[in-house]
Amino acid sequence: MKLPDQKSLILSVILAVLGFAVVKFAFASLTLDPAFLFAAGLLIGALVIAAMSSAGIEEAEVKTKTLYVGNLPYRANEGVVRTLFEEQGKVFNVRLLKDKNTGKRRGFGFVEMAESDADKAITELNDSEFQQRTLKVREAKQKQEGDSNGFRTESDQSM
Repeated sequence: MKLPDQKSLILSVILAVLGFAVVKFAFASLTLDPAFLFAAGLLIGALVIAAMSSAGIEEAEVKTKTLYVGNLPYRANEGVVRTLFEEQGKVFNVRLLKDKNTGKRRGFGFVEMAESDADKAITELNDSEFQQRTLKVREAKQKQEGDSNGFRTESDQSM
């Protein structure tokens, strides 16, 4: 049996409280046991969750793709890069790498996007000008043993 995730548990509690309130309001003229009201609220919450699940309302898992972004201006930060890529689609994560010794940005990073939007971002942003630099945008490749940043590009494969 699969255990519910944290969002489902929180939703269940909220729905139970709402169900409790609905039952209490509906039967306000009757004196009912609080345990009965709470159980009725849980039942209503469970029914709503079951209806949502069967209707496919639960969030679908979104497939993502990580893009390598090179030739970034050294002054560019994660927020500016995120804004640039959000024009092309859903962005989940932006990581700009810094030099270990100096702490300064190295001029490249990675953007994690919805897979459906990543190809559009590559097409639109590769070889485009951004803050007076020509960006290089490609799909990142998974790192090999010993790489420090987690991903590598096609040009790194020949090294």
